[in-house]
Formats: sequence, C-alpha cells, structure tokens
Amino acid sequence: MRRWLALFVLLCTCMIVVVYETSASNRSYFLPEPLGGVTIVLDAGHGGIDGGASQGDVIEKEITLAITEKLERQLKRLGAEVIMTRTTDGDVISEHKPDMEFSSNRERKKEDIFTRQAIVAEKKPDMFITVHANAIPDSKWRGAQVFYHKTGHEQSQHLAKSIQASIKDDLGNTQREALAIERVYLLKKTEVPAVLVETGFISNPEERALLADKNYQDKMAIAIARGVEDYFALAYQ
Repeated sequence: MRRWLALFVLLCTCMIVVVYETSASNRSYFLPEPLGGVTIVLDAGHGGIDGGASQGDVIEKEITLAITEKLERQLKRLGAEVIMTRTTDGDVISEHKPDMEFSSNRERKKEDIFTRQAIVAEKKPDMFITVHANAIPDSKWRGAQVFYHKTGHEQSQHLAKSIQASIKDDLGNTQREALAIERVYLLKKTEVPAVLVETGFISNPEERALLADKNYQDKMAIAIARGVEDYFALAYQ
C-alpha cells in the first residue's frame, strides 16, 4: 500500500513539474500584466504632406511611424490598451476626417494637431506619448531626449524622466536629461501625463543611420516601453 502511495505522490509531483515548466515562459501565468488596465495614446509625429525633418531618403514621418508601431506592440505585450492617432503614411486627418477640405496646407496642419488633441480628450487615456525625430543645421548634435510641458499635467515630468532614464540605460548613447518646454501645443493642452520623445537627430549622420535601422528602432521602442513600465511601477508602490 505504501509503495502505491509513493508512486502516486511521485506521479503527481511529475505532473506539477511539467505544468510549471510549460507555463514558466508565460509571465502572466504567475504575475498580473504590468500595464494591465492602462490605456495609452501613441502619436506618430507628422504624416501625409507634413513629412517633418528629412535628410536624403530618411524622412521623419516614416521613422516616427515605424518606432511607434514597434512601441505599440511592446506596450500591448505588457498588457496596455493602445490607441494610435495614425497608422498609415498619411496624416491624422486622412484617417479620422477624410472628407474635410482645407483652403491651405497650413489650415490642414492646424486641424491635424487639433484632431490629435481631440482623440486624447475623447479616449481619456492614462498617458499620451508623441514620437518625433530631431534636426538642426549643426550636424554634431545627437542624443534622444524626452520633453514635457512646464505647465502641463503634474505627472508629465515623472513620466519624461522615467522614459529618459530607460533610454539612457538601454541604449547607452545619450547623456541628455528630460527637459521642460513651453511651446508644444499638444503637451500643454493634453489633460493627462504627456511627453514628447525626440528619438534622435536626423541631422547627425551616425544617428540618422541608427534611426533608419529596424533593429535600432526595436531597441528604442523597448526602451520607451520599459520607461513607461517603470513609471507605473513607481506610481503604484
């Protein structure tokens, strides 16, 4: 009788080990998703007629969309609900108000910004992240940098610092710090924690090559997502 009992216990133990090993690669089997219940609006800067900064065949609107799409996947993997302001090469107007007509490109660009703001106001997310790439006449400058509005949501600074720290740690190629600015309309008017991530300088040859590289885009997206995860981990301690 004892022998059969011992065999039964051994069999049960083996089954438990098999179930454990099978599920060990699935983090959610043991822990809740780190961003479960969190809603994030992601904004790929520019789009359509507004290409943003460019150098040769490297165009900001394409870089921002590529990184934002990769960031979307990373955040969803962590359990977040993600809303994209644009998902194509076109601007936000072409996706959300395709029948609107404008007297000038200037008017279209203004409405494009207002529409991005309206999406955030309607969806009421937990945060807003707009992704861009920098460019200035002097090609020596480089380094990703995260911005928040000086008079924006009180948590924007903490979010910006968390993402900046993650980019510095993960990519190891910037010493820049998160910085408060005043002239970005979306950061000022968005009533949730909001940041602008300048992923690097298209005007710098080395960084331009990195921004156009899919592997580097993946690394940037992972770094930003980890910064978001760290922000929420600290916020709810």
